[in-house]
Amino acid sequence: MTKIIDLRSDTVTQPTAAMRAAMLAAPLGDDVFADDPSVNALQDKIAALLGFEAALFVPTGTQSNLCAILAHCQRGDEYIVGQMAHCYRWEGGGAAVFGSVQPQPLNHQPDGTLSLADIDAAIKPDDAHFARTKLLALENTLGGKLLPLEYIQAATALAHSKGLSRHLDGARLFNAAAAQAALLQPVAERTHPVRHDQVVAQARAIAQCFDSVSVCFSKGLGAPVGSALCGSRDFIARAHRIRKMAGGGMRQSGLLAAAATYALDHHVQRLADDHALARRLAQGLAGIDGLVVEPPQTNIVFVDLTGAAREQSTALLAHLEQHGIRATGLYRLRFVTHLDVDAPGVDQAVAAIRQFFQA
Repeated sequence: MTKIIDLRSDTVTQPTAAMRAAMLAAPLGDDVFADDPSVNALQDKIAALLGFEAALFVPTGTQSNLCAILAHCQRGDEYIVGQMAHCYRWEGGGAAVFGSVQPQPLNHQPDGTLSLADIDAAIKPDDAHFARTKLLALENTLGGKLLPLEYIQAATALAHSKGLSRHLDGARLFNAAAAQAALLQPVAERTHPVRHDQVVAQARAIAQCFDSVSVCFSKGLGAPVGSALCGSRDFIARAHRIRKMAGGGMRQSGLLAAAATYALDHHVQRLADDHALARRLAQGLAGIDGLVVEPPQTNIVFVDLTGAAREQSTALLAHLEQHGIRATGLYRLRFVTHLDVDAPGVDQAVAAIRQFFQA
């Protein structure tokens, strides 16, 4: 039987045997009564790790972003956000639907950033004709791209100077931190893997530019379910109320929190392996006529189909499925590496794609 190489997303990861053991061993309570010790421990851990007063465990990153936006903004307020940001484009318009909070989307620069001039120009004056601009929401990584720390510092300083709150959708914050830690290594040490503490330090440096940060445990970190929202105690108290209204209160959710805690302890440093596999995949696809491969910065590889290859997109995806390779996209394919993908799996994907275009 052909081994399935699932490159659709890092959300498809399965808990490791050790993670399952940690889940089974987790002490449990009722988190709606705030007495699940495993949930409380996770919330304390991620808050301290990123330098915040408190954190809230939620079922999904979408709910985490929703709680954040509605805790920062009131009805008739707006948040500035990128056109391709997940909390604007792929979360069902939740802030507008449930909170009457208006998004003000801006176009991205080629590197994924939002122009500081565009952010500044989008902030509305205090006038009854306009929604009140209250929040800047950024995402890191964005489509696998690392937002440079210098940019984040400048953008969040601008927002703060204008009286705006700052929220980070850090669904893949630790991927960003691993990439940033690698960039900061001295040249002589770049053949060495980044250490756990180096990645954590960079995650904290990024997070401390914001008033709130959402972190996903079920992507590259490999937990089955869950995200955390971090911020001040007052902010998390407001977010907790919104989580309740959104149906996010769970009972013995310590089973899930234990998986997230295990991931924070054991799966942070290995994110660099996913980044290396993404580079291996991109290098393997380089030079195929009709494919334009975007060099990956983290664990996501985008491949644009051009010319005659564009007309073969549906056939290519069917060919990959027949060869045990799963991907998403049509004319722009997305491949995501993660802890359930290894070097032979990447090579199997490269071989299947090359075979298709050589047939």
